[in-house]
Amino acid sequence: GVRLPRCIPSKESLPSPQEVVKQQSKLMRSDSCQAGVITTSSEIKDVTKMERIGAHSHIRGLGLDDSLEPRQVAQGMVGQVKARKAAGVILQMIKEGKIAGRAILMAGPPGTGKTAIAMGMAQALGKDIPFTMIAASEIFSLEMSKTEALTQAFRRSIGVRIKEEAEIIEGEVVEVQIDRSITGGNKTGKITLKTTDMETIFELGHKMIDVLNKEKRPEKSLNWVDRLLEPGITMRWTRFVQCPEGELQKRKEVVHTVSLHEIDVINSRTQGFLALFSGDTGEIKPEIRDQINTKVTEWREEGKAEIIPGVLFIDEVHMLDIECFSYLNRALEDERAPVVIMASNRGITRIRGTKYKSPHGIPIDLLDRLLIISTIPYDDNSIKQILTIRCQEEDVTMTDEARDILTKIGMETSLRYAIHLITTAHLVAKRRKASSVDVVDIRRVYRLFLDEKRSVNYLREFQEQYMFNEVPVEMEGVENNIVAENPEAMET
Repeated sequence: GVRLPRCIPSKESLPSPQEVVKQQSKLMRSDSCQAGVITTSSEIKDVTKMERIGAHSHIRGLGLDDSLEPRQVAQGMVGQVKARKAAGVILQMIKEGKIAGRAILMAGPPGTGKTAIAMGMAQALGKDIPFTMIAASEIFSLEMSKTEALTQAFRRSIGVRIKEEAEIIEGEVVEVQIDRSITGGNKTGKITLKTTDMETIFELGHKMIDVLNKEKRPEKSLNWVDRLLEPGITMRWTRFVQCPEGELQKRKEVVHTVSLHEIDVINSRTQGFLALFSGDTGEIKPEIRDQINTKVTEWREEGKAEIIPGVLFIDEVHMLDIECFSYLNRALEDERAPVVIMASNRGITRIRGTKYKSPHGIPIDLLDRLLIISTIPYDDNSIKQILTIRCQEEDVTMTDEARDILTKIGMETSLRYAIHLITTAHLVAKRRKASSVDVVDIRRVYRLFLDEKRSVNYLREFQEQYMFNEVPVEMEGVENNIVAENPEAMET
């Protein structure tokens, strides 16, 4: 049969309650009570948290209201009203499960928010719906074929929600007895749990005893033997939990959400679930995938599982070649295909692997399958608002005059270049011990770091001083004469 990842740890190898709460929060939610993790004031420590700020870390969603109307500035998104509204319609259809096996192309000039819209869709979908983001150049590898890389990306974007019943023991801790061996052997212990209807004593293994000692669990606290979830004190507030009712041993329905690719890896490698962490997936045989597809179909017909079509985002899709486009044409017709969103900033260009040109570097037959969403360049007001959001994200204080200068730079060069100058100008301002970035800081970093246009002009002006530059026209005759007179010296 097909093996599934066991998300529920055994009683002898239970992790700490903090790890369980973080990693298995969905599986540990009880219908009869809500509980927290015991934390005393002595355990609270000041830990310096380092947060990396990415290019799209300020994106929180698409910035739409309940009627799918985009706000001008919301959730980190600015402008691109038509594109965001179109993406919101697609997003709503994905959530309702009414769209699968479709393809969307987001086309527009560089720096117009195509990847930002995709990130906003990923944030809005949440964790239940799979979202896979790749660049087209990632599939070209010596370890696996191009079609295998695309197949794995497709199956990572298809989720399977599996329902199963698990036995748990839930009750209030009455007493904990731990006996330590004089000879240094394994510890033994007992725990007494009770509900409003019954009370029972359970024996503890040595790993469970270590967890209890580490957490210093008090009596009169709620305990899940299978989950170790309990109430307590966090900071300066207390949460009171009633004693559970009914029997101690109960059966609860738990839901696991895994992707088809994870099931493929588990059943194709001898190490099973650990292969997901090692990253050594390699190529998977089609026979294994066929067996898994058959089994998942049986689970769906029996009501044990539900297939969740997710989203696959392929950035820089023009980097794919004609073989990959042919595979996409066929893969989109499969009943388990996810929604494929592509992005390209190319105009009419050559299709890789051929000598023919096509819009966005995509074959015409695949373009006919796509819903195309276009993005337009930002105006000065939108660029200023984006720079304001990025200053807040990077914790940089900037004067209005400096922001106006930076907006003008973004209009004349590019938005990405203007965003790069925020942190560099902040460092220059700190160097002169200023609390905010001023115009003088923007001007200094503008002189230090060249944008694309000034770099090209500089290269054209001094190209003769670079190595391996093209020989000017007036020097071709002189070089040919030198070669004719002394060819051996030129070869040397």
